[in-house]
Amino acid sequence: MKNLSKRLEDLEVVADSFDGVEKSYALQAGREIRVFVRPDKITDVAAKNLARDIAKKIEEELRYPGEIKVTVIRENKIIDY
Repeated sequence: MKNLSKRLEDLEVVADSFDGVEKSYALQAGREIRVFVRPDKITDVAAKNLARDIAKKIEEELRYPGEIKVTVIRENKIIDY
């Protein structure tokens, strides 16, 4: 159980190290990471590049069997009354 917890934490630390990342969550026993970014800091194009950069850094720094899916979510909510 410690290995799984460490794996999830390591993935989140890598994703959180990038500018504009608000929070990241490792899911599915470390097979997927969802990264929420600040829409005022990251554009749609930058979000695409960020996903690639995070995946590349995970591949370089962490050793895990199989693939890890990186999903970057850029959400902009506007509410008015």
